[in-house]
Amino acid sequence: MTAHMKFFPTGNADTTFIQLANNQVVLMDYAHMRNEKDPSDKRIDLPTAIRDAMDEAGQVSFRVVAFTHLDKDHIFRSSEFFWFEHAAAYQGGDRMKIDELWVPAGVLTEVALDDDARVIRQEARYRLKEGKGIKVFSRPEALKSYLEENGLTLESRMHCIVNAGELVPGFNKWGAESAEFFVHSPFAWRTDAGLIDRNQGSIVVQMTLREGQKESYALLGADIDHESLSQIVRTSREHANEGRLHWDVLKLFHHCSYLSLSPEKGEDMTEPVEDVKWLFEELARENEIIVSPSKPIPLKGTEADKDVQPPHRQAANYYRKIIKDSNGKFLVTMETPSEARPKPIHLKITAQGVAVMLAAAATATSVAASTPTRAGRNG
Repeated sequence: MTAHMKFFPTGNADTTFIQLANNQVVLMDYAHMRNEKDPSDKRIDLPTAIRDAMDEAGQVSFRVVAFTHLDKDHIFRSSEFFWFEHAAAYQGGDRMKIDELWVPAGVLTEVALDDDARVIRQEARYRLKEGKGIKVFSRPEALKSYLEENGLTLESRMHCIVNAGELVPGFNKWGAESAEFFVHSPFAWRTDAGLIDRNQGSIVVQMTLREGQKESYALLGADIDHESLSQIVRTSREHANEGRLHWDVLKLFHHCSYLSLSPEKGEDMTEPVEDVKWLFEELARENEIIVSPSKPIPLKGTEADKDVQPPHRQAANYYRKIIKDSNGKFLVTMETPSEARPKPIHLKITAQGVAVMLAAAATATSVAASTPTRAGRNG
């Protein structure tokens, strides 16, 4: 079987649908942002689109649902869509069940939450207490006191905890799913001032998908900034894990914000800090695909261009620059294709590389046969 990835047009919001080689589904975030009362709203009818995709995959439940963090644009209306085990109020009807829930440790320990965030927190707490159906992304020390306060021991729940620098248990690139997930965040690093903990941060993983003898790589994350991304790069290099940063597919962090590249936006193009530049220019593979889960990129001088919120034209110009000499593609969810209502960006993992099944109107369906990273290339 063949793996597929779909990136849904939900505005400045994230939902990524990953159908593995055995047809099981991993869903990264869920944000149903469309206003059903507004016929001009071009954002997708997400619950319908996901149910249709699940039917195509022949699945009745998700192998995994990952909430990378609790911002609204990654969880909105999830309490209406999913079957949550902790309360009968979130069960029944056509709600979709979750075999395994992935959350960062901060989801469990945050207190001032309401609406969807509170429901997800309660579900994560319930599953951790039960000791099944959950993976918490954290250093164990960060959860020790929380577990003790709830009458549990760290030792009894270690099978539910995954650390940065580890593979998520239950997946094997040589198994039926032909996939594995390497964890980059949440994490911690040591400075002269002591240990800086990123366990309140969001989930970032490198996904490997195998088709035959060919491996394709995707970097998947959420709203991390250039500082955290730089620390991921440095930590990977310190542990000789550079290979875990290679990518054929990059889902942009924070909806094409310049802050994922640099503290400075720039006039016409954002220049990334050194470590981020190395990641994006040296570890990308030929024919890379960059997906911006965002509104259309604004034109210079327009009102949208003045908005402090992403997407930022300057950041997009950088990404467009780095793909020019490698036959790469830069795709924006709300621009793809350029028609009355955007459709999901659909990628197919093949033995030749990553095939773009639906791209911008000017881009034909094609197979991007990935090759080794572009060592020494500087754009």
